[in-house]
Amino acid sequence: MARRCPRYGHTAKENRPTKDTFHCVACGHQAHADTVGAVNVLRAGLARRAARQG
Repeated sequence: MARRCPRYGHTAKENRPTKDTFHCVACGHQAHADTVGAVNVLRAGLARRAARQG
């Protein structure tokens, strides 16, 4: 999950140059990889919950 950009959704293995670093090669967004992973997991969970309710 930490390879997908939380800003625009671009996914590439190059987005994660090191264990701790996230740097989107498409838009330039930078953050700690754990933060990016947490945001992506949260969004996936919320989307799944919304799908079950709808």
